[in-house]
Amino acid sequence: MNYVLYAVPFFFLLIGIELLADRWRGMSSYRTADSLNSLSAGVLSTTSGLLTKVVGLLTYGFAWQHLALFELSSESLWVWLLAFVFYDFCYYWNHRLGHERNLLWAAHSVHHQSEEYNLSTALRQTSTGFLIGWIFYLPMAVAGVPPLVFLTVGALNLLYQFWVHTRHVPKLGWFEWVFITPSNHRVHHAQNPVYMDRNYGGVFIIWDRLFGTFQEELDDEPVIFGVTTPLASWNPLWANLQFYVQLWRDAARADSWWDKLRIWFMRTGWRPADVTERYPLAKPDLARFVKFEVPLGMGQKWYAGLQFALYVVAGTWLLGTGDDAWLAGLWLAWAWMAFGLYGLGVWLENRPWARALELARLLANWPALWAATALGLLPMGSLGWWLLALYSLVSLAALIGLPRREEALAL
Repeated sequence: MNYVLYAVPFFFLLIGIELLADRWRGMSSYRTADSLNSLSAGVLSTTSGLLTKVVGLLTYGFAWQHLALFELSSESLWVWLLAFVFYDFCYYWNHRLGHERNLLWAAHSVHHQSEEYNLSTALRQTSTGFLIGWIFYLPMAVAGVPPLVFLTVGALNLLYQFWVHTRHVPKLGWFEWVFITPSNHRVHHAQNPVYMDRNYGGVFIIWDRLFGTFQEELDDEPVIFGVTTPLASWNPLWANLQFYVQLWRDAARADSWWDKLRIWFMRTGWRPADVTERYPLAKPDLARFVKFEVPLGMGQKWYAGLQFALYVVAGTWLLGTGDDAWLAGLWLAWAWMAFGLYGLGVWLENRPWARALELARLLANWPALWAATALGLLPMGSLGWWLLALYSLVSLAALIGLPRREEALAL
């Protein structure tokens, strides 16, 4: 059972409730472009996962079949309970090293780039975590945890983490001693020096207390969310590539071949001395911290939101049908999704070429429809086929009718 698929409506319902809570309490934890960027990263991640999840499944299945030390039954309750706790222990180390090593941070940093903290931030996920993340869960396979149990407790662990991404829930007393909560997870998303690299658990905070990585949220130290090298972009593709590109550039600039190799596996932020001297990286002064923002007209915001709605629907549909699709169809869907979300990012950044790219995106829907029909992904004449065709025409009319005077806001 795909638990994430069934949870999608509840995700958006709770986001809507949090928006109402924001208004009722006079808070402002959402910005249109930031939220759309976080959600775009999430949609791209789930679409990419249809292509990449086989890496983790095959390696886990192979290890379970050939290396398992015990035969554990999925019909035993204690196996499920053990697996749930075991998974979170593995997640802790995956998450911790994801902050402590350059190559792993390149994947995980996507989740931390938002300078806001709300339920949309929870859905901001990486598309490249599959490269190494599967390694941390192999001990479960060696212990004999069946793949069905592993996949289920992994999904439940991920779903639990959704609710802790909010500023509306205060400290929860004794609950803080055992479980991850909104308070101790706010600490995890901070860039304040006192808070950085703390509170790595997914469900249980006890690992952080045991291994010395716990930090309480302090009343006299308000959390400043984000990363110390700001993304400064609303593009989900660049969000996934930014730190890899930085590492590649630093490796290419380094004089020492040893530095070119080890930079990928050193502690996060480590750079060769000669590269640091020639190419210093500016760090924001938190005392004068200003969130990244690009002025947009109200029409531009509404247009972006309505366009993004299509990708939510398409991404959800792919989650439900992707397992039965041909590989070529999944690649087509990924390319269509990636190009569309890239275009949305350009639109939110109000680039001079945003309108031309948006026109190209809408026109590209027609050959995409033809290809999807040829690959059997979206049969011609089906409801989805007609809805996408109608959407493209209506969006084209809206784009033409959108006042060009709003382009004057471009930076």
